[in-house]
Amino acid sequence: MPTFPTFKDLSVTFKKHPVSNDLVQVKDKAAVVQSISNLLLTNKGERPFQPELGSNLRRMLFEPLDYATSAQIKSVVAEVINKYEPRVKVDNIFCFPDYENNGYEVELSFTIVGRDDNAITVDLFLERTR
Repeated sequence: MPTFPTFKDLSVTFKKHPVSNDLVQVKDKAAVVQSISNLLLTNKGERPFQPELGSNLRRMLFEPLDYATSAQIKSVVAEVINKYEPRVKVDNIFCFPDYENNGYEVELSFTIVGRDDNAITVDLFLERTR
């Protein structure tokens, strides 16, 4: 039986585990999804000592709501994941403007490298907040 690497990370909620009183951990797929979400929602220069980490997607949300900006968002998402998340291989990225809700629907499909799992799909809705 093959063994697969396991991934562990702390939950961003920082809740304590009811039994062990330690911080709650997220594992495997949930840890990778959490990592990708954090990368995409972090602005460049926001993390101390890592000024290039992040995506600056928030800046693009104030550009015109059209397919050109959607293509730029798709490109940035692919670039950030390929650069900072070596555990995954991106299969598909779809990004569409949602005119009714004034934002972008982003659907990211990827597989974890070295595992025989099915493709994982992450849906994000990017909207500007003031």
